[in-house]
Amino acid sequence: MSARRCPQFAILLLITLIVSLSGLEFPAAQAPSPSPSYTGPGSCAASSCHGSVRPVAGSRILQTEYTTWVVQDKHAKATAVLTNNVSQRMAKILGLPRADTAPKCLACHAIDVPEAQRARSYAAEGVSCEACHGPASAWLGPHTTRGWTHARSVELGMFDTKDVVKRAEKCASCHIGTADKWVDHEMIAAGHPDLVFDLEAFSAAMPRHWQSAAAADPWQNVRSWSVGQIVQLREGLDRAGRRAASPADRAWPEYAELDCFSCHHSLTRPEDSWRQDLGYADRRPGNVPWNPARFTVARHVARTADASVADKLEAEIRQLAAELSKLQGDRTRISGSATAIRGTLDALARRLASAPADRASTVRYARAIVDDADAISNAGERSAEQAAMSLETLLGALTQNAGGGVDAAAARAALDRLFQQLENPSGYDPRRFAPQLRRAGDVLPR
Repeated sequence: MSARRCPQFAILLLITLIVSLSGLEFPAAQAPSPSPSYTGPGSCAASSCHGSVRPVAGSRILQTEYTTWVVQDKHAKATAVLTNNVSQRMAKILGLPRADTAPKCLACHAIDVPEAQRARSYAAEGVSCEACHGPASAWLGPHTTRGWTHARSVELGMFDTKDVVKRAEKCASCHIGTADKWVDHEMIAAGHPDLVFDLEAFSAAMPRHWQSAAAADPWQNVRSWSVGQIVQLREGLDRAGRRAASPADRAWPEYAELDCFSCHHSLTRPEDSWRQDLGYADRRPGNVPWNPARFTVARHVARTADASVADKLEAEIRQLAAELSKLQGDRTRISGSATAIRGTLDALARRLASAPADRASTVRYARAIVDDADAISNAGERSAEQAAMSLETLLGALTQNAGGGVDAAAARAALDRLFQQLENPSGYDPRRFAPQLRRAGDVLPR
């Protein structure tokens, strides 16, 4: 939406321009109103704001943010996806009239806000700017003026995506779920993908529409990755705890918390079964195990940061996993354990957000993952996938930074071999993945 199509936005731009050129500043930010309005993505689309087709020289921002989102980012197509054949079939299976009008779907596939919170310029258009940055009515005009700060915008209701912990939490609100929006086993059975998340891998694939801090902090993506691992574990455990604490008439166990491919896998002859070869030391044979993928890599992040914290975390999660892997686990104990672990993970995420990341820590993270090849591989396809995504971030940082000591071509070849093992999830075999994971360690500096 351009200023020409949105007269009230054009007037707002003119006012802020006059104020800016006059050298005046807006007064200090006031507390946001109880129900700030959503203006819609069109309010950011002017070429002089965020809709430029190329980065603007000398600007503190790229000014191409809207253009990048609308042309390249899958979030812009999130609502449109709800009209395709798969989504229509899902809606039919779930008893919904239409996926693209169902609140259950729009909760994550759009900014589905009440009519009263929509400004006159509001337009429903995918997962757009305000889904991540918050309702803009209070800060949209002032944030363009001379002397205005990011902190003032945050005071007026902008979500602080510069804070990597909060950014990870915002992503996880859809990509893992909250009490108000979620993907459960019923939705997966109807055709919705299982929720897999890695902050850095997903951010790199968006693509990014913000200025990189690589010049000042060349290892910042490793720090973001480490924080993302802890936040996604915390949010995943919170989700399991909420589901366990849900009313008794809700289905339990909720199979979306368990390892999908322990049931949904290609069948082989018993003598060829790696699952039966491994045995069931931690559970009764036939019980579906908890999906440990969110802990697979996070445990190594915790151990690299603080061994004593990692020991405590390992013990607590081992007990929780055992309860979750029972046919009828104690729901009160599951919910309580998940809540108790939260404080440890909160503190660890904050600590990692301010901790320095460098070549040495990046190598330690990568080395810890490849040295744990057998345990990670045997934990299943989802755990292997998390390890592969993490190595892609870590090896990428080592190849892109001077002195990283990793050959880019060799790293890419090692990663390609890993991801090839994940192309058929139901046919995943740790006996093939583990050697490739160990082999990826060959590209790391000694």
